[in-house]
Amino acid sequence: MIITQSTPFTLDQISSLKEQFSVYIKTVIDIDKKICSAGMDLHVEGEKMLLNQGSKQSHVWGGGIDLMTKEIDFNSFINIRVNDDNPKNEIQSETTKKSYKSLMQYFFQNFL
Repeated sequence: MIITQSTPFTLDQISSLKEQFSVYIKTVIDIDKKICSAGMDLHVEGEKMLLNQGSKQSHVWGGGIDLMTKEIDFNSFINIRVNDDNPKNEIQSETTKKSYKSLMQYFFQNFL
């Protein structure tokens, strides 16, 4: 189940989101519009949803949260964008990484 929204996920929603991998939730966030798409099998699914809703590619980044350790990561193949100075699957910009982490803490505040 994929849920896309601009408000924090409820515990019931988080329970639904973890159905895909049970201990990990993939997320894609538009760090400008502050919208999160979560629960997809592939990050590209969430990326496509956000782009179809008007997000700009340069604002859309992928990662996830490990539900066992509550660690947030910044890894996704959608992050590999040489034109945005990000040649690796991990978010390279500390500013972007900080924004992504802050938004993850917001969206998952009912769990963290």
